Amino acid sequence: MPSSSMDDGIGTPGWSIADAEDAQKFGAQQYRPASARLLSAKPVARRALAHELLKRAVDIVGALTLAVVFSPVWLIVTYSLAIDGGGIFFGHGRIGRNGRAFTVYKFRTMVPDAESVLPDLIASDPALREEWLRDHKLKNDPRVTNIGRFLRKTSLDELPQLLNVLAGEMSLVGPRPIVRGELARYGRYCSYYLAIKPGLTGLWQVSGRNDVNYRRRVAIDRFYAVRSTLLMDLGVLLKTVRVVLGGQGAY
Repeated sequence: MPSSSMDDGIGTPGWSIADAEDAQKFGAQQYRPASARLLSAKPVARRALAHELLKRAVDIVGALTLAVVFSPVWLIVTYSLAIDGGGIFFGHGRIGRNGRAFTVYKFRTMVPDAESVLPDLIASDPALREEWLRDHKLKNDPRVTNIGRFLRKTSLDELPQLLNVLAGEMSLVGPRPIVRGELARYGRYCSYYLAIKPGLTGLWQVSGRNDVNYRRRVAIDRFYAVRSTLLMDLGVLLKTVRVVLGGQGAY
């Protein structure tokens, strides 16, 4: 039985955080979703059917409730992005439970050609390149628009992920959805991430979010995969409100 300690695995033999070259190497080979090696190790036992059904029911009811409550905000943001120019939504590929690929949706927070701008941006600035390779995110991303900064600070950019929850691709609570290349950074613990659905919020988001380094994030996700309960999910959802209002770790 895996240890329940959130720090289990940190600093122990065999732990490694892949650099950019490792991510490219393993992301293209050993860690692709179709790989038998990736999906064969299942250290987390499948939860009881009753737990699965109840969690899914909570996801559906919760997502529908939040969609109704935030519908006025949804309309205002949609209108603001429409007059700002460019698309309203941004879709990006992620890896979910059992290695299944899906598209995660957000409100657009960057300039319309953000994806094509990124390679030149990090190539021209060594500090930005190092930050991107380390975190897969830029704290002061020059591609983010003014309205985008507000949406990120308040986490309103993630409202469209309620659609992912309703579609069964995500849960209200779980690890943050990651891109395929990030699986290498989970190392031998990637199967913990793959054992459960990624979440709209989770332990990482209420434990410092982007202020938490990736190594700690992996440990948090592993802890959740082993020890999560519906009561824990409720606590995370309640704490998420406080974290979002305080803008903790959001950028």
